[in-house]
Amino acid sequence: MSPRSAQSPGQPVDGVTLALLTKRFEGVVRKMTNTLFRTARSGVINSARDFSCCILTADDRLLASAESLPIHVMSGPDLISHYMREVHPTLAPGDAFLHNSPYDGNSHAADHCLLAPVVSDDGVHRFTVLVKAHLADCGNAQPTSYVPTAQDVYEEGALIFPCVRVQEAYEDCVDIVRMCMERIRVPEQWRGDYLGLLGAVRIGEREVLALGEELGWGLLNGYAESWFDYSEERMLAAIRRLPAGRVQASNSHDPFPGTDGGVPISVTVDVRPDEGRVEIDLRENPDCLPCGLNLTEATARTAAMIGLFNSIGPGVPANAGSYRCLDILLRENCVAGVPRHPVSCSLATTGVADRVANAVQRALADLGDGIGMAEAGLCIPASSAVISGRDPRQGDEAFVNMLILGQTGGPGGPAADGWLNLAHVGNAGLMLRDSTEVDEIRHPIRVWVDRIVENTEGAGLNRGAPSARVEYEPVGCSIEVIWSSDGSVNPAQGARGGLPGAGARQLKALRSGKLVELEPWGRVVLDPGERIVSLSCGGGGYGSPLDRHPDRVRKDVLEGWVSDSRAADVYGVLLTENGSVDIAATTSRRADLRVGESPGHQ
Repeated sequence: MSPRSAQSPGQPVDGVTLALLTKRFEGVVRKMTNTLFRTARSGVINSARDFSCCILTADDRLLASAESLPIHVMSGPDLISHYMREVHPTLAPGDAFLHNSPYDGNSHAADHCLLAPVVSDDGVHRFTVLVKAHLADCGNAQPTSYVPTAQDVYEEGALIFPCVRVQEAYEDCVDIVRMCMERIRVPEQWRGDYLGLLGAVRIGEREVLALGEELGWGLLNGYAESWFDYSEERMLAAIRRLPAGRVQASNSHDPFPGTDGGVPISVTVDVRPDEGRVEIDLRENPDCLPCGLNLTEATARTAAMIGLFNSIGPGVPANAGSYRCLDILLRENCVAGVPRHPVSCSLATTGVADRVANAVQRALADLGDGIGMAEAGLCIPASSAVISGRDPRQGDEAFVNMLILGQTGGPGGPAADGWLNLAHVGNAGLMLRDSTEVDEIRHPIRVWVDRIVENTEGAGLNRGAPSARVEYEPVGCSIEVIWSSDGSVNPAQGARGGLPGAGARQLKALRSGKLVELEPWGRVVLDPGERIVSLSCGGGGYGSPLDRHPDRVRKDVLEGWVSDSRAADVYGVLLTENGSVDIAATTSRRADLRVGESPGHQ
């Protein structure tokens, strides 16, 4: 009898038990999270928190993910867990598997997953614990985790591990470890990250085993089914509150090598409240492209779901139960679908994924007020570049790391302004920004500027987040800087009459002070005295700027985010000399501006 068939569904649990066990499982995920956060070596993991942890049932359904990045876990872990059972039909205590294949459930190759089956003393596979972390160096041909211009996975250069066993009976398979140590530019950093990943899954395995021994596997199985049923009910209730309708939205990734003038993205969202279903169709998009912008099956599916979950409000758990109400339609060999080997998916967590999520939430906004969101600012600006070189302060030791400095991007929504710390739609604001001081201690760089840029917000009833300006330079050596920015040509769009946010820009400041415009995708060597100047995307606005409360506009002016002239010209708000709202002048100004406003945006 296989471990899967040995499982029993268990009995439904009451509401109190459901709540308590939900917190217990989330607590296990948080212990996994804290373990990796405190032990990993890469700054993008232990400073920016670009990783996720989760627990799945033995039959591959996402159960718990706590505060994980949506683009990592909403879909993908289920596919990876299924693939693990497919290629390793016999699972034993002490097994652990390394996986980063974009063709078998993962996101891009830089996201290394470590997963372990939770096998009880009677030999039954009970659950699976999984952790996914973005490594700054994954063995790519270039010293970066993103190679947007790669025509295929071979040119990309990443080491690909299709669910390879790296531990058996809790002992390392040393050949795999030696292979990685030989192939990664910063082997000790990778080794530290690997040990952190391993520690996280072993903590998760230990805690789930203890939970099963304490409460019994039958109760945990019953809890899982009850949790999925409850989550499905919450999603059904949310869908039934939506207006029925079939809506379409489109946008476009900026022009890029390997594309013909950019990548047009189209989504069709069909909301059927009476049936309690939402269908999102991504099939009418271009075929896979000879560059790294292609999505994986996991990130295409997840990006669509992110746009939906952003649009329906809080209270719906993101797990296999709520997903029962969704139909995500993909096709093979599609830039926003299911890639075929050896297509490169180097930027599968950003780029086109952001465009898909943004289009879905903007499409839903067309259904009516109070629904959907504007578009979030695009990434990855040069303030979030991968830097590499040799640090003279550390005996000329090699370093590779991804900076996560100034990047805002929050979209306006029906209830609030855009978050200043969203970063991009795929991580939902759950990543952390680097500490400037820590980055300067770790790497031979100095950060000179990190501030908000005036008049870059997507104006609206609820405005998008303004852009951030970051300037940094190397100290005592040269560094290589690699980034891949979207949103310079096609910035984040507004919804329901909201205006677009400012586009991204990348510049190089020479020693003379002259500014040289750089490509949105860039690879430059920066010498001492030269600076990168990065301006990130602003988020789109939601609703007409003329409907924004004048006092909120006044506060934005006082903060220095909006100028007096923009307040008057875009929001129709005029201020007195002492900084208060001139009510009579504002009323008159807004009446004049509304004459030229589109009727659909009133």
